[in-house]
Amino acid sequence: MSLGPLMVDIAGTSLTAADRELLGHPLIGSVILFSRNFADPQQLRALSREVRAVRSPALLLAVDHEGGRVQRFRPGFSALPAARRIGLRFDRDPKQGLAMARALGWLMAAELLGAGLDFSFAPCVDLDYGLSEIIGDRALHARAAAVAQLAIAYMHGMRDAGMAATAKHFPGHGAVVADSHQALPVDRRELIDLDADLLPYRRLIANGLPAVMVAHVLFPAVDAVPASFSQRWITAVLRGELQFGGAVFADDLSMAGAAAVGDLQARAEQALRAGCDVLPVCNDRAGLERLLDSFRPQADPASQLRLVRMRRRSSCDFETLTASAAWRSAREWLAVDTAAPELKFEPGGADPGGA
Repeated sequence: MSLGPLMVDIAGTSLTAADRELLGHPLIGSVILFSRNFADPQQLRALSREVRAVRSPALLLAVDHEGGRVQRFRPGFSALPAARRIGLRFDRDPKQGLAMARALGWLMAAELLGAGLDFSFAPCVDLDYGLSEIIGDRALHARAAAVAQLAIAYMHGMRDAGMAATAKHFPGHGAVVADSHQALPVDRRELIDLDADLLPYRRLIANGLPAVMVAHVLFPAVDAVPASFSQRWITAVLRGELQFGGAVFADDLSMAGAAAVGDLQARAEQALRAGCDVLPVCNDRAGLERLLDSFRPQADPASQLRLVRMRRRSSCDFETLTASAAWRSAREWLAVDTAAPELKFEPGGADPGGA
């Protein structure tokens, strides 16, 4: 059985009979976990084994686990700082900032791998324009060049641990006020004015970026549909102009920002046509079941290969990891003083140059 394009959620800290039946459906290829699915690292590892045992090849297992406000698993896991803290350290000492980014990327990935997961949707590479509350301190920096440098270091740390990185939210969520969980954000800039937002993706792709998550943000000067449903954004810009060959994840199709496209089936069909490989449908079991009854996508061997590359490449059990010198060394960055002035976006200065 191949991996289907749908990513789904489950109810609790272990699989129910309904979960097992759902995960056996051929249109499902991956599972995303939330805080409700977590009690402690040992329980999480047991749940991961349950999910993997449902079918062969095993379903992919993912989570949003960036640090700061977006960290699904807490007791027993390292309390990771918000990405902005890495940017503040970079402003005080660029070499230390890059070392911190790589170490924390490794720490985040190694702990999740030790608990049995495949990947986290990280890093967030939206620019900090000081507008978006839902992004806010999840952004590494206001300057595109700094975001690119730090995100590459973070991605390399994840790679060192054995995890594929996913940059988000393409092509950029930082310059809009609305939260795409609640409404459809609209960014009225022309494509030429988005060069700074795209720069981190250009440089990450040049360094082997494995995956991208596309935002439910509408750029009416570029296309009439949100980026997550746009052939212009995904096929022409991301795959064509930027030469990206990795996996493309839509943001959650259950979010309000996706509603402009139609019902759940219309969203899934349009996102797939636009070039997405994975379509998350979360916290809407009834809608998901209706979709499974009617959605009939064609198998795509190239998409299958891209998904296989998202599997974890190495891991050790959580107890061995937390007893290691590498884990203790990475955790030293959690105590680093980050009391620096707040970052301020400087209009016209989003990219002063640099690597």
